Amino acid sequence: MKISIACDHGAYELKERLKARLLSQGHEVIDCGTNSADSCDYPDFGVAAARLVADGRCDRGVVLCTTGIGMSIAANKVKGVRCALCHETLSAEMTRRHNDANVLAMGAGVTGGNLAERILDVFLSTEFEGGRHQRRVDKVMEIEA
Repeated sequence: MKISIACDHGAYELKERLKARLLSQGHEVIDCGTNSADSCDYPDFGVAAARLVADGRCDRGVVLCTTGIGMSIAANKVKGVRCALCHETLSAEMTRRHNDANVLAMGAGVTGGNLAERILDVFLSTEFEGGRHQRRVDKVMEIEA
């Protein structure tokens, strides 16, 4: 799977950890930055990762900041993105099954590294159920139009 990943300064270490995990699992990763713990503006990086998913260059995206809130808001401004902020595995599973979320947001100050890895694994391995959920996702996507 091809995955975009981005973070701000507050989640740089977590991004590097998750990127290494993705690569070790055989995924192709496009790192949209940031590339240090120096203060930066999260929308610059989160939107870049979200656009790669929206235009089809990546299958899924991962955006990270201290809480995940700012990144999820920024990513969801990109047409075609359904970004879900997840702090545990059940939300990651259900947002894939029912919402067909294509971008995962997490907060490095909220979610530890081991749990973040499990959330990511669940997000990437869970399939969208379709059916009645497709109708609902379509209605949500019509709001953008």
